[in-house]
Amino acid sequence: MADEAIDSLGFIKSHWTAWWVLGVAHKRVHSWRSLYICYSVLVNVMATACYPLHLGLSLFHNRSLTEDILNLTTFATCLACSAKCLLYAYNIGKVVRMEQLLRLLDERVSGREQRGIYGQVKLQLRTILYAFIGIYMPCGLFAELSFLFKEERGLMYPAYFPFDWLNSTRNYYIANVYQIVGISYQLMQNYVNDCFPAVMLCLISSHVKMLCSRFQEIGRDPSIDAEKQLEECITDHKRLLELFRCIEGFMSLPMLIQFGVTALNVCISIAALVFFVSEPMARLYFIFYALAMPLQIFPSCYFGTDNEYWFGRLHYAAFSCNWHAQGRSFKRKMIFFVERSLKKSTAIAGGMLRIHLDTFFSTLKMAYSLFTIIIRMRK
Repeated sequence: MADEAIDSLGFIKSHWTAWWVLGVAHKRVHSWRSLYICYSVLVNVMATACYPLHLGLSLFHNRSLTEDILNLTTFATCLACSAKCLLYAYNIGKVVRMEQLLRLLDERVSGREQRGIYGQVKLQLRTILYAFIGIYMPCGLFAELSFLFKEERGLMYPAYFPFDWLNSTRNYYIANVYQIVGISYQLMQNYVNDCFPAVMLCLISSHVKMLCSRFQEIGRDPSIDAEKQLEECITDHKRLLELFRCIEGFMSLPMLIQFGVTALNVCISIAALVFFVSEPMARLYFIFYALAMPLQIFPSCYFGTDNEYWFGRLHYAAFSCNWHAQGRSFKRKMIFFVERSLKKSTAIAGGMLRIHLDTFFSTLKMAYSLFTIIIRMRK
């Protein structure tokens, strides 16, 4: 552990790869830029814009109620996914600044305790990655199985096409290839949309823990200037606050969209299971879909809560140092820092909702409230 290189940027390399494939990594493309822009326009028109559109044009015009419900849930998810992807593409420049701040914070990591905290981050982020794979794989699998087990010719997702896919084999294959490729892009968008905020919040939380450890060490070694240590820690705190504001601005509107879509889709999925859907594969799909939607927002809410907790512990860490043996200048700077650290650092979605576990449970309560409305309407 002692010789392990500290590189927080390694945890977001997969996100840059996904953004490159999705055509929004223009900040990282320097050669063949014109060709990449053409690719970006084509991908985003065909997948980001047209995919939700071809689903939306079929709303409530399908052959069965099950298809209508499947169409509605898929349309809502894909529309939200496309909107979030466009918002992230617009703010992609903020990721470059986040990387700069992470490099500066990585340079400050030292000692066995801080490296131990960094080692825990690997396990946490690996868990997040496996969780998102576990979310998307069953949903995609049962959507495909539901499609394959249909007795008559049909689409993976009910949708509108400007040609007759039902009576033409060629058009049928064109429609299905478009849906398979399109949903693959949508799943990749969902991965990066939901995973990146959770990863960044986890990294911020770990760096705040490491800063707490550095504060506690101030003044313990007489050979090191305690006041200089304090100033460096205050600089680290400023960088962490800037990093926190960057990720908050980056994910604010997308998270607000995700909270609303999660409540709606959980409600519709449960209503479909209880009242409308009887086909076994469709029921399995809606079961995993109802479980997947809350899990998309849980990691971000969990680490949002963790951020708030550890930022709130900084002033306790400051008073754990050997401050009473220091001079007046040191104590004055420490008082200023403590006053600043008392201000809560809570990520807000859309200026309205905290990215916090409280909001996660409130979203589930909202889904339940919508479900009770459906029950009353049926009576």
